Amino acid sequence: MERSVVLVKPDGLQRGLIGEILHRFERKGLKLVGLKMVSLSDVLLDEWYIHHKDRPFFPSLKSYMQSYPVIAMLWEGLEATSAIRKMIGVTKSRDAEPGTIRGDFGMSQQYNLIHASEDSVNADKESSLIFKNDEIFMWDKMDLSSIYVEEERNR
Repeated sequence: MERSVVLVKPDGLQRGLIGEILHRFERKGLKLVGLKMVSLSDVLLDEWYIHHKDRPFFPSLKSYMQSYPVIAMLWEGLEATSAIRKMIGVTKSRDAEPGTIRGDFGMSQQYNLIHASEDSVNADKESSLIFKNDEIFMWDKMDLSSIYVEEERNR
Protein backbone atom coordinates (compact mmCIF):
# COMPACT_ATOMS: atom_id res chain seq x y z
CA MET A 1 0.00 0.00 0.00
CA GLU A 2 1.12 3.52 -0.78
CA ARG A 3 1.24 6.42 1.66
CA SER A 4 0.54 10.11 1.15
CA VAL A 5 1.00 13.15 3.37
CA VAL A 6 -1.91 15.55 3.71
CA LEU A 7 -1.67 18.91 5.48
CA VAL A 8 -4.71 20.91 6.47
CA LYS A 9 -3.25 24.38 6.02
CA PRO A 10 -3.78 27.36 8.36
CA ASP A 11 -6.92 28.53 6.52
CA GLY A 12 -8.47 25.06 6.83
CA LEU A 13 -7.73 25.05 10.55
CA GLN A 14 -9.20 28.56 10.98
CA ARG A 15 -12.33 27.61 9.06
CA GLY A 16 -12.98 24.49 11.13
CA LEU A 17 -12.69 22.03 8.22
CA ILE A 18 -10.46 19.41 9.86
CA GLY A 19 -13.30 17.02 10.68
CA GLU A 20 -14.86 17.35 7.23
CA ILE A 21 -11.53 16.63 5.54
CA LEU A 22 -10.77 13.65 7.78
CA HIS A 23 -14.27 12.34 7.17
CA ARG A 24 -13.90 12.46 3.38
CA PHE A 25 -10.68 10.44 3.42
CA GLU A 26 -12.13 7.92 5.85
CA ARG A 27 -15.26 7.51 3.73
CA LYS A 28 -13.07 6.94 0.68
CA GLY A 29 -11.58 3.92 2.47
CA LEU A 30 -8.11 5.27 3.16
CA LYS A 31 -6.32 4.24 6.36
CA LEU A 32 -5.04 6.95 8.71
CA VAL A 33 -1.59 5.94 10.00
CA GLY A 34 -0.32 9.30 11.30
CA LEU A 35 -1.97 12.46 12.67
CA LYS A 36 -0.68 15.50 14.54
CA MET A 37 -0.84 19.28 14.88
CA VAL A 38 2.46 20.98 14.16
CA SER A 39 4.00 24.43 13.70
CA LEU A 40 6.23 24.46 10.64
CA SER A 41 9.79 25.75 11.09
CA ASP A 42 11.82 27.81 8.63
CA VAL A 43 14.15 24.86 8.07
CA LEU A 44 11.29 22.46 7.36
CA LEU A 45 9.54 24.88 4.98
CA ASP A 46 12.80 25.60 3.12
CA GLU A 47 13.12 21.86 2.47
CA TRP A 48 9.41 21.27 1.84
CA TYR A 49 9.11 24.06 -0.74
CA ILE A 50 12.65 23.87 -2.14
CA HIS A 51 11.19 24.00 -5.66
CA HIS A 52 9.62 27.41 -4.85
CA LYS A 53 12.57 28.86 -2.92
CA ASP A 54 13.63 31.33 -5.64
CA ARG A 55 10.13 32.38 -6.65
CA PRO A 56 8.85 35.84 -5.66
CA PHE A 57 5.89 34.45 -3.70
CA PHE A 58 8.02 32.18 -1.48
CA PRO A 59 8.33 34.60 1.50
CA SER A 60 4.56 35.14 1.64
CA LEU A 61 3.94 31.39 1.24
CA LYS A 62 6.27 30.69 4.13
CA SER A 63 4.66 33.38 6.27
CA TYR A 64 1.21 31.95 5.55
CA MET A 65 2.27 28.38 6.38
CA GLN A 66 3.69 29.63 9.71
CA SER A 67 0.73 31.84 10.62
CA TYR A 68 -1.01 29.04 12.53
CA PRO A 69 -0.37 25.34 13.08
CA VAL A 70 -1.23 22.78 10.44
CA ILE A 71 -2.80 19.37 10.83
CA ALA A 72 -0.47 16.74 9.38
CA MET A 73 -1.89 13.40 8.34
CA LEU A 74 -0.41 10.30 6.77
CA TRP A 75 -2.89 8.21 4.79
CA GLU A 76 -2.40 4.75 3.35
CA GLY A 77 -4.16 2.97 0.52
CA LEU A 78 -3.81 1.51 -2.94
CA GLU A 79 -2.55 4.32 -5.21
CA ALA A 80 -3.23 6.70 -2.32
CA THR A 81 -1.37 9.73 -3.72
CA SER A 82 -3.33 9.88 -6.97
CA ALA A 83 -6.66 9.17 -5.25
CA ILE A 84 -6.05 11.94 -2.71
CA ARG A 85 -4.93 14.43 -5.36
CA LYS A 86 -8.21 13.86 -7.21
CA MET A 87 -10.15 14.33 -3.98
CA ILE A 88 -8.54 17.68 -3.15
CA GLY A 89 -8.91 19.31 -6.60
CA VAL A 90 -6.71 21.76 -8.50
CA THR A 91 -4.53 24.32 -6.72
CA LYS A 92 -6.63 27.33 -7.70
CA SER A 93 -9.66 26.56 -5.56
CA ARG A 94 -12.18 28.60 -7.53
CA ASP A 95 -11.37 26.43 -10.57
CA ALA A 96 -11.62 23.15 -8.65
CA GLU A 97 -14.45 20.79 -9.51
CA PRO A 98 -17.45 20.62 -7.19
CA GLY A 99 -17.18 17.54 -5.02
CA THR A 100 -13.46 18.09 -4.38
CA ILE A 101 -12.31 19.59 -1.10
CA ARG A 102 -11.05 22.78 -2.74
CA GLY A 103 -14.05 22.91 -5.08
CA ASP A 104 -16.50 22.67 -2.21
CA PHE A 105 -14.78 24.93 0.32
CA GLY A 106 -12.20 27.19 -1.36
CA MET A 107 -11.97 30.28 -3.53
CA SER A 108 -8.25 31.18 -3.38
CA GLN A 109 -5.09 29.92 -5.03
CA GLN A 110 -2.88 30.35 -1.95
CA TYR A 111 -5.55 29.89 0.71
CA ASN A 112 -6.47 26.53 -0.78
CA LEU A 113 -7.04 24.67 2.50
CA ILE A 114 -4.99 21.56 1.93
CA HIS A 115 -1.73 20.06 0.68
CA ALA A 116 -1.30 16.51 -0.58
CA SER A 117 1.84 14.75 -1.79
CA GLU A 118 2.27 14.90 -5.56
CA ASP A 119 3.53 11.33 -5.90
CA SER A 120 4.96 8.48 -3.84
CA VAL A 121 8.53 9.86 -4.03
CA ASN A 122 7.43 13.21 -2.59
CA ALA A 123 5.22 11.42 -0.07
CA ASP A 124 8.22 9.54 1.31
CA LYS A 125 10.25 12.77 1.55
CA GLU A 126 7.40 14.72 3.16
CA SER A 127 6.61 11.91 5.57
CA SER A 128 10.20 11.88 6.81
CA LEU A 129 10.11 15.68 7.28
CA ILE A 130 6.89 15.63 9.34
CA PHE A 131 6.63 12.27 11.09
CA LYS A 132 9.04 10.37 13.31
CA ASN A 133 8.92 6.59 13.05
CA ASP A 134 7.12 6.28 16.39
CA GLU A 135 4.38 8.63 15.12
CA ILE A 136 3.39 6.25 12.31
CA PHE A 137 1.08 3.46 13.36
CA MET A 138 0.69 0.04 11.81
CA TRP A 139 -2.76 -1.37 12.51
CA ASP A 140 -5.25 -3.71 10.88
CA LYS A 141 -8.10 -1.93 9.14
CA MET A 142 -10.90 -4.45 9.50
CA ASP A 143 -12.99 -3.34 6.50
CA LEU A 144 -10.31 -3.75 3.81
CA SER A 145 -12.16 -6.73 2.34
CA SER A 146 -15.07 -4.36 1.68
CA ILE A 147 -12.82 -1.74 0.08
CA TYR A 148 -10.49 -3.82 -2.12
CA VAL A 149 -10.89 -7.17 -3.85
CA GLU A 150 -8.45 -9.84 -2.65
CA GLU A 151 -6.00 -9.42 -5.54
CA GLU A 152 -5.72 -5.68 -4.78
CA ARG A 153 -5.16 -6.30 -1.06
CA ASN A 154 -2.33 -8.73 -1.82
CA ARG A 155 -0.32 -6.43 -4.09
